[in-house]
Amino acid sequence: TVSAIKEKIAKLLALSSSPNEKEAQAALLKARELMAKHKLRPEECQGQSGAKVVVRTVGVECTKQTDSWALTLGGIIGNRYCCKVYRQHAKGAKKVTVGFAGLEDDFEVCRRVYLYAYQCVKNRCEHIRARERKHSSSTEIREMCNAFGLGFCYGLEAAFQAQEKEHQEWGLVLAVPQAVEDAMSHMSKPTTFGKVSIDGWRAKYASAGYAEGKKFAPERQLEADADHQKASA
Repeated sequence: TVSAIKEKIAKLLALSSSPNEKEAQAALLKARELMAKHKLRPEECQGQSGAKVVVRTVGVECTKQTDSWALTLGGIIGNRYCCKVYRQHAKGAKKVTVGFAGLEDDFEVCRRVYLYAYQCVKNRCEHIRARERKHSSSTEIREMCNAFGLGFCYGLEAAFQAQEKEHQEWGLVLAVPQAVEDAMSHMSKPTTFGKVSIDGWRAKYASAGYAEGKKFAPERQLEADADHQKASA
């Protein structure tokens, strides 16, 4: 019966948060396979049909000139974690704050993965800044960091696309729930924010970022969070 299938998927999804990476991956793959086969969405199986939609910023700021890749990164990660990214700003302000909308559980996972990825890029940018401080202008260093950040985004997108090509049934599971779409319907459609140059001498920084993005492993942060929760229990 459908209810039995939903119950089985719910149990598999619960297992997918296991700190045991192989067990978690196997459970998630099986859950996604069943959802695709029976045309079911995660919220239908986890009792989230009436779950609260969270629309909240995550403490990351950027401008059109500095770290504008942070919004691109949010869009890429949000799309893979059933959330929608948005930017919040005061009228006339140069800085914008990155936010996400998603069902409670989806939002929390998306937030953790996004902040982990964002910090990985920022850490590498600090290395670039420290190395180039004596040899390059502040404008050049900013462009180096922006190129690295955008390259990271492209690499991460390529990694996600490779996963989806291998597991074509994931498309339905990765869809943003209708409740989230409805909650965001009053917001204007996203537009391009800032422009990052990755040509000429900047290409090597973009290439380095691309390589980092392709090997980014969000499960490391989720496992670290699980271990922390166990230790705190």
